[in-house]
Amino acid sequence: MVEQGRQGRALADKLNHLFVYKTPRDGQEYSNEQVANAISAQGDVKISQSYIWQLRKGKKDNPTFKHLQALAAFFGVPVSYFFDDEVTDRVDQQLQALKSEQRRLNEIAASSEAQLMAMRAGELSPSRRRLVMELLDVVYREEQAGRSDTED
Repeated sequence: MVEQGRQGRALADKLNHLFVYKTPRDGQEYSNEQVANAISAQGDVKISQSYIWQLRKGKKDNPTFKHLQALAAFFGVPVSYFFDDEVTDRVDQQLQALKSEQRRLNEIAASSEAQLMAMRAGELSPSRRRLVMELLDVVYREEQAGRSDTED
């Protein structure tokens, strides 16, 4: 049975931490369905998105060792992450460092992309630059509207 560790971190807390810090390149958190599908597609272990949801909410806290192995493999951590708080702490520190580095690299890439767009726009005629600005305004408004929709 998987219980709270010495430091009081439940399985749900550890699993949720992995969802936050082990993200795809786009930075968006994996969904329970994505994780379940990826694990089940491997063929060794079947797991449902609803079961992962129950684990993450603490409604289930006694998964099989095979389920823990599959979750650990998906997130690229040792299975001992779920049992040994020293391992959990060490892995969490590494994950936080990697996430910070990923954010920094994403900011550099975004800055480089913006510079490239500006350079290219500078080579356009004034009428084409206005056209590009109008297009950017439309895309920007849609992006802002999308963000406000997800915050509601």
